Amino acid sequence: MIPFNKPYLTGKEAHYMYQAVFSGKISGNGIFTKKCHTFFEDRYGFNKCLLTTSCTDALEMAAILIDTQPGDEIIMPSYTFVSTANAFVLRGAKIVFCDSMTDHPNIDTEKIESLITSKTKAIVSVHYAGFACDMDRIMHLADKYNLYVIEDAAQAIENYYTGSDGIKRVLGSIGHLAAFSFHETKNIISGEGGMLVINDNKFEERAEIIWEKGTNRSAFFRGETDKYGWVDVGSSFLPSEVIAAFLWAQLENLEDIQKKRLEIWTKYNEGLKDFARENNIKLPSIPEYATNNAHMFYLVCESLEQRSSIIAHLKSKNILSVFHYLSLHTSPFYKDKHDGRTLAQCDRYADTLVRLPLYYDLTEEDICLIIREIKGSV
Repeated sequence: MIPFNKPYLTGKEAHYMYQAVFSGKISGNGIFTKKCHTFFEDRYGFNKCLLTTSCTDALEMAAILIDTQPGDEIIMPSYTFVSTANAFVLRGAKIVFCDSMTDHPNIDTEKIESLITSKTKAIVSVHYAGFACDMDRIMHLADKYNLYVIEDAAQAIENYYTGSDGIKRVLGSIGHLAAFSFHETKNIISGEGGMLVINDNKFEERAEIIWEKGTNRSAFFRGETDKYGWVDVGSSFLPSEVIAAFLWAQLENLEDIQKKRLEIWTKYNEGLKDFARENNIKLPSIPEYATNNAHMFYLVCESLEQRSSIIAHLKSKNILSVFHYLSLHTSPFYKDKHDGRTLAQCDRYADTLVRLPLYYDLTEEDICLIIREIKGSV
């Protein structure tokens, strides 16, 4: 079987985890956590980073930080993972779903403004497959209507956006807040794991308090306050040092991992472009303002039947491909809360998008086999 995903180990994970275990501090915010924070802040110029136990936790922290209240409206794409919405639903917000673009699953920024009301609190930009949303347009709307922007950058590590000013900015550094994922299906992993990026410095102090269960514990241990107590809402969002140690081994090999994933992505793209054109299948469309971090390679099929045929054929050849999200506005939980608008592109991607295996250990032989069997499936 060629699996859909296989976690890649650099070889140093167990070594660093051993170091963490025998360091005398494994509860979090220790040596490896600080190494990871410094890596991201130095490499990408992030204002402040806080590792979390998941991207879901990072999004929940963001919802708390912008003071999400019952009745607030949060605009986001319907074609996304449930955590994007759940973080704000937990604070009582109303989710206002926006459709995707015709040529890409990212949010259609031309449709956002019509959804903004006096109750709108934030826009959540989900960088699907790691490709940048049109952040100039989103930030313009945020400035115009005094809204927050949270980047759901779960899939977007090492990817960039070039604005109309010609400046290249790393994803996760543009919105007020951003959330990353290190789940085992991502480019850089720690099993479970995530990170909150705080770009607006007014959130810095409170973010650390929320991260530490609502206490000023971190400030106390730095000697910045003589009392340590409960000062705000919060939860146990920070990961253990064991998770941070695993992540550090991955970060040390970031460039090698990215190089290999890009090679695989390019081989898929070259090997399937003629087939796709002949069968009315769309390959990933990279906006001119976006870079490619090779997080995902997908096909957008002509129909649900065509997708089902491809998935079934590959499975019969012991190759596991998967469809992705179901539109959240059609979910059992949210369909009765949705305002009834048709989100045609979200539904189209839910019916027709299929993801191919993409992981570091995928061999040239594997890739050729997958391409050959896809061509034989239609």
